[in-house]
Amino acid sequence: MPTISLTAADGHRLTAYRAGPQNADRALVVVQEIFGVNHHMRNVCERFAAEGYAVIAPALFDRVAPGIELGYQAADVAQGRELRGKIEDGLTLLDVLAAAAALPAGVKRGIVGYCWGGTVTWHAATRSSAFSAASGWYGGGIIAAKDEAPRCPVQLHFGETDASIPMTDVEAIKAAQPGAEIHVYGGGHGFGCDERGSYVQADYELAQKRTLEFFAKTL
Repeated sequence: MPTISLTAADGHRLTAYRAGPQNADRALVVVQEIFGVNHHMRNVCERFAAEGYAVIAPALFDRVAPGIELGYQAADVAQGRELRGKIEDGLTLLDVLAAAAALPAGVKRGIVGYCWGGTVTWHAATRSSAFSAASGWYGGGIIAAKDEAPRCPVQLHFGETDASIPMTDVEAIKAAQPGAEIHVYGGGHGFGCDERGSYVQADYELAQKRTLEFFAKTL
């Protein structure tokens, strides 16, 4: 079954979506947006699985609202932000580490995340040693932790017209992290989600190509 159960280091039990060959020689944790492990995030997992990765996407909202999946209307955005605000960053990292531990043993692990998950991906790269590479897409919270030192290679993707991440933030991140691979696209927030009005196919395809090349090089 695609849905599995994980136990974090503090004893919290959460669900996760699993995809891909479990005997793979490369593995990824996929980190959700503020909409849960919904239809889109499961599709993201399956796309990486089709590239040969063992994939696990932990349900981070299980801390406060188990089983929730949201859409992309204004009410969904508001609810997602409210739920995300109830969860401490440190606890989210425990859930991500539980997912990493459930990937095939002995293989290099990467992490990729979107929106909230982009920020979580940055935290995983700077606050743990569980991953060999990290790719974060439009993580709005990265700016607050821009001076933290990554423990693995990092790639970041931002949209030039993202209303929630000004280019001044992106430039500050670039200045603080000269060793990170940082790309900027013409689209806005969520340009990689083909179920949102902000989707930009060309930007998504280029960012996905770069993400896959990055992981091929680092994992």
